[in-house]
Amino acid sequence: MKKRTGNEFKLGLLTILLGAFCGVVIWLFLRLLGICTGLIWDVIPAKAGFKYLPVLTCAAGGLAAGLMRKKYGDYPEELHQVLGKVRKEKHYDYSKMTVILVCAFIPLVFGASVGPEAGLTGIIAGLCYWVGDNVKYAKEHSEEYSEIGAAVTLGSLFHVPLFGIFAVEEDPEGEGAVPAIPKASKLLLYGLAAGSAYLVTRGLGSLLGDASLGFPSFDYAEPSAADFAMMLIYIPAGMLLYVVFGWSERITGKAADIIPPVARETLCGAVIGLTALLAPMVIFSGEEQMGELPDTFMRYAPAALIGICLLKLLMTAFCIRFGMKGGHFFPLIFSCSCMGFAAAMLVFGNAAGITDAALLTGHAVFAAAIITAATLGAQMKQPVAVSMLLLICFPLRFVLWIFLAAALAGRTAGRKVKETDRSGKGN
Repeated sequence: MKKRTGNEFKLGLLTILLGAFCGVVIWLFLRLLGICTGLIWDVIPAKAGFKYLPVLTCAAGGLAAGLMRKKYGDYPEELHQVLGKVRKEKHYDYSKMTVILVCAFIPLVFGASVGPEAGLTGIIAGLCYWVGDNVKYAKEHSEEYSEIGAAVTLGSLFHVPLFGIFAVEEDPEGEGAVPAIPKASKLLLYGLAAGSAYLVTRGLGSLLGDASLGFPSFDYAEPSAADFAMMLIYIPAGMLLYVVFGWSERITGKAADIIPPVARETLCGAVIGLTALLAPMVIFSGEEQMGELPDTFMRYAPAALIGICLLKLLMTAFCIRFGMKGGHFFPLIFSCSCMGFAAAMLVFGNAAGITDAALLTGHAVFAAAIITAATLGAQMKQPVAVSMLLLICFPLRFVLWIFLAAALAGRTAGRKVKETDRSGKGN
């Protein structure tokens, strides 16, 4: 009994230390990212006074990314690849942690339309397996530590701990609408790690400056019967965006295969710099633009917001396939929200004649929530994880409708994939 209690104590202590370590890595990464982004995009251009400097700067960033990829390999891996290896292979290669860190940093600081979650999750997963292989007691728990580390990283980045848990635990290939809930003992470990990560990031932020991503939290407005009826339109619209994003990935992927390595990443950087001059709303991950959306959307025509949405989807796919890689959650949330605001303007503004900005914003936030849920639900096929993720910006009272949209879209998309696989096998 004493030995078992001692082992449980060691497991809990190592889990707390793991969470604290994740918090330190995340804070340092984001803090350095903020400093370098400000230097590259604000300080240097202000002193240089050269209009087209972003094109040259971003092309140089793309060149650096291309050279790193040519020498060390295709890093960082996308989030589904990282989580897939943790789930199925029960291991993640940690031999190139420094390389992954640098390759994850370059696209973000040079304005690529991607988020940080893919690179950081890979780094934490690898470090957890390193601990498992090098700390005697931790070896038998290395898989568990890696899952906890990945969950804490995602939960800390998105400020929604439950998203991290369900992103790791919820099987995207499962048949059930609700995933199996982890055992109480594992939930406790998740809680210990998430709590220590939160305390560390808050403590470092208070002492040395905040380093968290600033995704906005939209105000709640009571949906009307008309809003609920519009879900019949919003959910297919979200699934259509999922299809468009898939097409964008395939088209840009085929184009990228034609262009030699290094030249491909350099071209991508130059395009990012040119986009910064012509359409600055579609570069970077989208959290800052998302915060401005409720206050500025009335300045745009619905067609303009739809254009921003589609261009953002294309830009995200382009950056990922052309080597300036990263996560896609932040960009897709912003893109789908633009479509939601445009839809609300068309239905409740132009058609219904509502001109009050506050009232129209309430309709727009609900539309954005449902369209985003359908898009991410179709892509991830993890409706609970999607529901937790979207609490980062949408009201908690929307969670039932968000889950419904994500589940319906995920089930429909999953059925289409299975039908395609069967027809392919038949041929």
